[in-house]
Amino acid sequence: RTSNTTQQKQNKRLTPTQMMTRLTQVLCLAAFLGANAFAPSRFGVPHTQTALQMGAGAAPAKPKIEIGQKTAVTQKVGQKSVVKQTHKAKVAEPVKRREHKTEDAPLYKVMLIGDEEYDQTHTIERICDIMEDVDEGQAASVFTQAQNGGKAMIAKYPFEHAELYVEQLLRSDPMIFSELEEEERMGGN
Repeated sequence: RTSNTTQQKQNKRLTPTQMMTRLTQVLCLAAFLGANAFAPSRFGVPHTQTALQMGAGAAPAKPKIEIGQKTAVTQKVGQKSVVKQTHKAKVAEPVKRREHKTEDAPLYKVMLIGDEEYDQTHTIERICDIMEDVDEGQAASVFTQAQNGGKAMIAKYPFEHAELYVEQLLRSDPMIFSELEEEERMGGN
């Protein structure tokens, strides 16, 4: 008989598909019957939970004062309260900030270099187009000074601006030659 029972068990083994089907059936039954259906309990005692077990928390605390009990009131309604100050507060002196010494950024001169090949109208127009704060009268005066003296100052600017203007003049067609010169500082530097 023992060998016969072992053969029957071997013949009754479930395939993976059959096992998944049975597992699905058990889970559906559990969902249908509720979560308490498979919870351990004493035989014959229904599955019930108290409010504490369901997560409702502890019962509310009982107040120390009964309803209808009178309490003592030290101040009447509408009466102003008086606060007496026992110690005088010391007021600290305001914090003085150090004065920061700031230096202005050094200015650079944009110098037009004189050249006999320049066309006067083209040079004056390009200077006015590139440097918006220079008008035609100033540009004509600078052009004349540069032709007579070799070079002349167009204007003073911070380094980045001056460098940009020099590059833009150089990119003109025909080229206009100019250079940067640092402004001499007064005050011992």
